[in-house]
Amino acid sequence: MNPDETGAPREPAKKFLLVNRRAPWGTIYALEGLEVALIAAAYGQDLSLLFLDDGVYQLLSGMDSTEIEMKNFSRTYLALEGLEVNKIYVETDSLLRRGLTEDLLAIAVTSLSRDEVARLLADQDVIINF
Repeated sequence: MNPDETGAPREPAKKFLLVNRRAPWGTIYALEGLEVALIAAAYGQDLSLLFLDDGVYQLLSGMDSTEIEMKNFSRTYLALEGLEVNKIYVETDSLLRRGLTEDLLAIAVTSLSRDEVARLLADQDVIINF
């Protein structure tokens, strides 16, 4: 363990996983999940993001929310790279069921099978669902 400023041993960083399951519009969950991710990243947490089910729609490139009169926060996902958040995952089946592919997404992701998602979930200390 690395010591802190007082010389006491530091606890290892906890692994945080934010699970995004909901579409970007119609509820506050997607925006709240993104805000938590930005805050956690700013504080240097060991952060991973997982998008599955309708949550994969949050990452689509070129979204326009003008007609539904909601703030379009989708470009904010681009800030994650600058904050060194690079553990961003999508469930492959969730993309396929919605007729989507990785090249339609606004940011780089790693696609995971259901078994790989299960292993990712098992490896976390803290899981927060949005």
